[in-house]
Amino acid sequence: MVNHITLYQHGTLALLVPGLLKGTITMSELLKHGDTGIGTGEGLDGELIILDGKPYHVHATGDVTLAPKSFRMPFANAHFARYTPLAELENVNQAELNKQLVSLSRAANTFFSIKITGTFSNIQTRAAVKSRPPYHTLAETAENQSVFTRDQINGTLIGYYAPQLFEGAAVGGFHDHFISDDRKFGGHVLNFHLVKGDVSYQLFDTFEQHLPVSDKDFMQHDFSKDDIAGSIQKSE
Repeated sequence: MVNHITLYQHGTLALLVPGLLKGTITMSELLKHGDTGIGTGEGLDGELIILDGKPYHVHATGDVTLAPKSFRMPFANAHFARYTPLAELENVNQAELNKQLVSLSRAANTFFSIKITGTFSNIQTRAAVKSRPPYHTLAETAENQSVFTRDQINGTLIGYYAPQLFEGAAVGGFHDHFISDDRKFGGHVLNFHLVKGDVSYQLFDTFEQHLPVSDKDFMQHDFSKDDIAGSIQKSE
């Protein structure tokens, strides 16, 4: 029986802050937990969006390829999709859209996923350049990123909402990735205007947090010295 009410997460955003960027889960393993999701590769290697079971890897060059089963990630979300229609929206910016999504979903205190298919304008995405060990901090690595823009494009946005009390484990608020219909443009979403789109959502009553306990660097790191919230907000 397929589980549609659990959001699976490997790693935390907090572990990326000090530069714990080693890939600790493979794509093959991640896809056991969902057919939809987002993430990043080892060393912050670009951005990942999983749609209909296909993992699209957006490189810092802007190229989009399918990630192999051996692709490794330090952080990723995944779930089995069963979205419920929420609204059809037109002519709305990202900030206003996010407010409407929280209001319409009535789910500010739990996790949920959003899926928006439609036409987007002035969309801005990013993908970081893969770094090599010894890894730098999240803030330092994120500075070496590519930013892509499109005046108007059709595609799908997949995002996850987390309550503010989970800031650190995840992004408090929305964390969105995008892939175009032609699968040639995408990345972590920085900004957009929705021209017209169908919005659906999926509510979760269970958040399954998987930690890389076999990674010695993670197990021995002292996170009390890190500015977790500040670094996440700056990089996201």
